[in-house]
Amino acid sequence: MAWFRNHYICERCDSTWADEWSCMCDDDCRRCGARHMTPYESDDLTTVIEPEGKEFVVLRSPESAEHEPNYREIGKFRTRAQAKHFLSTD
Repeated sequence: MAWFRNHYICERCDSTWADEWSCMCDDDCRRCGARHMTPYESDDLTTVIEPEGKEFVVLRSPESAEHEPNYREIGKFRTRAQAKHFLSTD
């Protein structure tokens, strides 16, 4: 399942926050309660590259994920460049 970190600015009180969801959805302000704030930016976290010791692991959020990304390893590489190349051809 797709996974995103959404970034918000409240139109009422200018509070900022980020939250992770399975979509780029509206959220309610945690400070003043204003409803339906649309993210001004979203980071796609469906696939990520994480360092693990001297290697780099490629993780993907599976279709079965619901309330958390529940990442699964899909590859392990000696360099970040190799991991990025793998993602570009996947």
